[in-house]
Amino acid sequence: MNENVINKQLLIRRVGLIIYDIIAVMASSAIGLLMRFDMSYKELISTMDSDIWIDNIWKYLPISIITTIVIFHLFHMYQSLWSYAGMSEMGSLIAACLLSGVAQFIGMRFIAKYAMPRTFYFTYVMWLVIFVALSRFAYRVFRTFVQKRNETARNVNVMVIGAGEAANSLIREMNTSRYIQKAVCCVIDDDPSKIGAYIHGVKVVGNRGYIVEAAAKYDIDEIIVALPSISKKETREILDICQETKCDLKTLPGIYQLVNGEVSVSQLRKVDVTDLLGRDPVQTDLDSIMGYVKDKTVLVTGGGGTIGSELCRQIVTHKPKLLIIFDIYENNAYDIQQELRMKYPKFCEDHLLVLIGSVRNTARVEDVFEKYHPDIIYHAAAHKHVPLMEISPNEAIKNNVMGTWKVCEAAFKYHAEKFVLISTDKAVNPTNIMGATKRICEMIVQSYDKKGDTSFVAVRFGNVLGSSGSVIPLFKKQIEAGGPVTVTDPRIIRYFMTIPEAVSLVLQAGVYAKGGEIFVLDMGEPVKILDMAKNLIRLSGYVPGEDIEIKFTGLRPGEKLYEEMLMEEEGLQDTPNKLIHIGKPIEMDEESFFDRLSELNIESKKEKADVRSWIKDLVPTYEYTPGTGMYSDGKNE
Repeated sequence: MNENVINKQLLIRRVGLIIYDIIAVMASSAIGLLMRFDMSYKELISTMDSDIWIDNIWKYLPISIITTIVIFHLFHMYQSLWSYAGMSEMGSLIAACLLSGVAQFIGMRFIAKYAMPRTFYFTYVMWLVIFVALSRFAYRVFRTFVQKRNETARNVNVMVIGAGEAANSLIREMNTSRYIQKAVCCVIDDDPSKIGAYIHGVKVVGNRGYIVEAAAKYDIDEIIVALPSISKKETREILDICQETKCDLKTLPGIYQLVNGEVSVSQLRKVDVTDLLGRDPVQTDLDSIMGYVKDKTVLVTGGGGTIGSELCRQIVTHKPKLLIIFDIYENNAYDIQQELRMKYPKFCEDHLLVLIGSVRNTARVEDVFEKYHPDIIYHAAAHKHVPLMEISPNEAIKNNVMGTWKVCEAAFKYHAEKFVLISTDKAVNPTNIMGATKRICEMIVQSYDKKGDTSFVAVRFGNVLGSSGSVIPLFKKQIEAGGPVTVTDPRIIRYFMTIPEAVSLVLQAGVYAKGGEIFVLDMGEPVKILDMAKNLIRLSGYVPGEDIEIKFTGLRPGEKLYEEMLMEEEGLQDTPNKLIHIGKPIEMDEESFFDRLSELNIESKKEKADVRSWIKDLVPTYEYTPGTGMYSDGKNE
């Protein structure tokens, strides 16, 4: 539809409203006089002054009409979108009609000196408000009535949790929008004073304890949590109840987020698994502690991976002199390079360098350090998939252990300031190859810290939500495929943290590093993997065990029921950030350790060798059953 047609329609609409208002002024004046005589025309004309009053109305009517139209124009009565009118527009309408009555009173009584009954002016205003409101709100009332009639045709019944301002806006929009084919059937709120009340015709039926019963009673398909200001803990408590229903769950962003542009209305989103962790996101004031990165050359090995790429995203905002992304996987490195170039084109032009190479290649690592002399190294390059490393233990040794050794040696040789190893809770009393190799990496880091001026530290945390190969993406794919969702054991628990949370704490730990520490991140309470699987199934609109089967496959080789964050002999110290703790270095014979490490290097290159016994010699806390593994009978486990 072109602009000329739109303007023509607007003009016709405004002219129509003006004509209607002229008739309304005439009708209000006539009825205002008749009401003085109980709406009896006979009684009016039998009154001695009736002829004078009627004559005065007709003589002043043109002035009254012009005055009213001007006042209405000044109050935007011909510009407002009345199909979306609310209390503000109603207030303007009443004020305009009152001013019209005052103008008529002054004009007739004091200027024109026309005698009229005193009640005439009050009844005139009352009827003018009625007639004008009828014209402005009739369409909206009619549309609401039609939509109420058609609610049975809507295919989604909705329950709204929360009876505050967010719910008020949401229900009003859902009731009036012709684009939303959903019917709000009931509202839940914990405030006793609101129970039994109505919001735009929808009843507040009870508190959170009534959610399951109300969902069944009203045949609810979708539950929208309209409580944008409550904590994650409260959200989880409500969602735990909602998950007992078969309903799809969504949450409403805060109005302030809409105003600030952080989210759009389209982001009435499905509940994310992070909503179910039962804690608020970790907040880290990186600006106050990241001065040590500014104007420094920073090297991130494995910079294209889940942790490495997030490290790069956060480091780049603190203006290092040079950020070097080092990764063997060119696709990953390319993706993060393009992302940073799009967000920070000026910085990346002169301060970003992407290099392809392996930490297993001594010459390549040596060349990078010789050319660029990195001040700070974040070592995130590693093989991390537990089951895969169980059947390829030599590769875990070559990449994790020997790769870390080579990068540590280069950092020591070229006098880097800090070296930060990304470790894992699986390094504590390890039962798998991946965890054991990471424990050896921690030992390498602690040993190198005693050699020179470089501060070598390790940061240990658990599972990262959304990382490649983690359980959440796997569950989502299994649900999309119709199931089953596979859980190794109903008792298994894990610690979880979001990627930005983990990385921000890694960066902060780098500030506290004096050398030799193993920093342990507080990841809150552990979560049962079975509960997480059930939650994801429910959040996808299915019923666990009915629509989507949960299948228990048994613990995989090297897998624990639970992960530990710290070994007993390490102890625990606090830092200024209560979410970061320090484990004391474990005393060991460094000379003997490196001799055995050299032997392990030789053994790992023998493709038929089972290196588990060699690892056990280096890591006494490593637990495994001799005779198991890929090379025990020539077959994969």
